Amino acid sequence: MKKTMAASLLESPFLSNRQLFSTTHHSFQPQKPIPIYYCVPFSRSSSACPLRLCAVGENVDSLALPPLAKVVAEDSVQDNRVSLERSKDRRKVVKLAWEKLVRWSRYWRSKAKTDVLERTKKVVVLGGGSFGTAIAAHVAHRKAELEINMLVRDPEVCQSINESHCNCKYFPEHKLPENVIATTDAKAALLCADFCFHAVPVQFSSSFLKGIADYVDPGLPFISLSKGLELNTLRMMSQIIPRALKNSRQPYVVLSGPSFALELMNKLPTAMVVASKDKKMANSVQQLLASRNMRINTSSDVTGVEIAGALKNVLAIAAGIVEGLNLGNNSMAALVAQGCSEIRWLGTKMGAKSTTLTGLSGTGDIMLTCFVNLSRNRTVGVRLGSGEKLDDILNSMNQVAEGVSTAGAVITLAQKYKVKMPVLTAVARIIDNELTPAKAVYELMNLPQVRFLKCMKSMEYHYNHIYILNLVVKVD
Repeated sequence: MKKTMAASLLESPFLSNRQLFSTTHHSFQPQKPIPIYYCVPFSRSSSACPLRLCAVGENVDSLALPPLAKVVAEDSVQDNRVSLERSKDRRKVVKLAWEKLVRWSRYWRSKAKTDVLERTKKVVVLGGGSFGTAIAAHVAHRKAELEINMLVRDPEVCQSINESHCNCKYFPEHKLPENVIATTDAKAALLCADFCFHAVPVQFSSSFLKGIADYVDPGLPFISLSKGLELNTLRMMSQIIPRALKNSRQPYVVLSGPSFALELMNKLPTAMVVASKDKKMANSVQQLLASRNMRINTSSDVTGVEIAGALKNVLAIAAGIVEGLNLGNNSMAALVAQGCSEIRWLGTKMGAKSTTLTGLSGTGDIMLTCFVNLSRNRTVGVRLGSGEKLDDILNSMNQVAEGVSTAGAVITLAQKYKVKMPVLTAVARIIDNELTPAKAVYELMNLPQVRFLKCMKSMEYHYNHIYILNLVVKVD
């Protein structure tokens, strides 16, 4: 008895070797032939993947098929086609073939997720600060065989990491994995690295990178952990790194989102965003970092993730000032809401997506930084509001508060993009000693009162309106 075409395809060597087969699921109508599809690789050199569906009768002369693939032409199987009324087993054949393709798809998806981690042998972290240390520890826990090199400048920190397996300056009570080692030798740290995490403060990044540029492989992916804007040039890290390394094609990814280094060290659940213009690179970093305690979302909006991460530090200083002045929860909520709007207005003018600015790396990071005492920038604001001098505050801190430097860029950006930003520019004026915190609050509260409300449908409103506490005020 002749086998049906579907059965013969299912038993072909190509399918039995790789368990690959698929058919379309049509509504079953008698007397109508059912087109059958089978999976074929794109090239002879491909062992199994990637595949495409090829219909019976399709011109396959141009396809490079493996020798085991049995190509069935439509003309040669006309006599073998059987209507479903005469072949009740067709449903089973179709179902079985579909299940095989689904199993194959799941297998390769799961395999792809582990490929990045499996083939990664060495990761370098530039900087020995709190967040760089936390990321180094997190990646080290992902795979015991990984070599994690931390490039640090402090010999004491380097010694404590290598001998005591702890960062004596930032996390003296947290033990680091044994596969985390520290060095002060840039050449040795970067040699044969698969990924590079950049955790150097923004204001020092350009000079630091120029000093190690000779040791950086042109194809080494850079993942930026630094949040802020370069004060003199207004550049973001996505612009600083390629310029400093003199390589406009240096693979670049930014990692951002609501995350405190201490909670990462304690392995508490955290969600972050990786953004890159290269989708495959973003997916690779996602696979490297994602774990039971770390959820990683991907994005292509590099500008949105970076500008939100930079400006939220300035807003956190403003929130701290409100706390230091004991102005209460009402004013805190109003100020943060206004600050969120200002960040969104400027960000969209700079090319960011509004969904990014209101998402995890935008609003999520703002909420964490403005309302939690672990925030360095919020702490600076609290102490400013309490009457302390900025120089005394900065000298007493062992970590960099990026919002202080970034605030200086806010006024220039607001003027450049013609956006009214009363809250964030007030922070810049306080830092420059043009205003006291109390006087800044007085000026904000005495801006023109709202005469009418209007939903903002166009960013052109920025040219002739002032925004006060999330409302729109017409300027005559």
